[in-house]
Amino acid sequence: MMFSEILSFGEPMFEFSQIKTDEPLAPDFLSGFGGDVSNFAIAAARQGADIGILTHLGCDAFGQEFIDLWKRESVSDSLVVNNPEAHTGVYFITHNEEGHHFSFLRKGSAASLISNRQLPVEAIANAKLFHTTAITQAISTNCCDAVFEAIDICHKNDTLVSYDTNLRLKLWSLKRAKAVINETISSVDICFPSLDEAQLLTGLEHSDDILDHYLKLGAKTVVLKQGSLGATVATSDERISVKPHKVTAVDATAAGDSFAGSFCTHYVRGASLQECLEYANATASITITGYGAVAPLPTIEQVRERLAQR
Repeated sequence: MMFSEILSFGEPMFEFSQIKTDEPLAPDFLSGFGGDVSNFAIAAARQGADIGILTHLGCDAFGQEFIDLWKRESVSDSLVVNNPEAHTGVYFITHNEEGHHFSFLRKGSAASLISNRQLPVEAIANAKLFHTTAITQAISTNCCDAVFEAIDICHKNDTLVSYDTNLRLKLWSLKRAKAVINETISSVDICFPSLDEAQLLTGLEHSDDILDHYLKLGAKTVVLKQGSLGATVATSDERISVKPHKVTAVDATAAGDSFAGSFCTHYVRGASLQECLEYANATASITITGYGAVAPLPTIEQVRERLAQR
């Protein structure tokens, strides 16, 4: 059996985004794709990664849409399981004068039911890098346990662990999020906090203090996403920062996922931390210039062109 070099573990979610229309009976929702680990996988694939997604879907139209999407995007679906007794996660984006709002239909979803016993041990053991996020841990207790079990498998087989601290307080309390995220970071090779979420999780304000905090917890490499301030990567031996690209941002959806997907792709290939950070920074800068989670994710050629312009 062929195994993917990178695995992305978590829940994809089918998206319905409200659109403005002046016709009373016209369709008012546009369908699309979301879910941080799916965004990560597609972003990595467009950078040339050999990547597979580890998740469960319902035996429904939404699940099939994801299978079709991943096949188009060269993301391996060999580890995807269809659960006939559960549904694929769905979310809705609505808009009013106060901004945009998210409504989720994910309780009891196929992905949220994944347990330790259902992990593909051999595939994880043979991967070069395993990626997951705090959202995966937040959707259910058994998923949280599965993440820790997967990390244990990685440690026993020299598989690198990548972790995004994506914080969604609609899914769990800040107190529980802090405890679980801190425990996870103590055992990962690369973690991707974003500045605003890290400030909330740590109570610290300054970037260097946040980087020091996560390094002291045990993360070997910390990559701090700082939005309009750029990004910084830190290890116990070095600290490198890059400035943001000057672009007109229209939608930040999947920016962090594309950043992490690009960084991990080039990290696995043996690129230097400076190169990984430059690629990731450029990738995210292109992602925010388009609408939606998937459409604006750039190809490797687009990223190289952006870097050449710099």
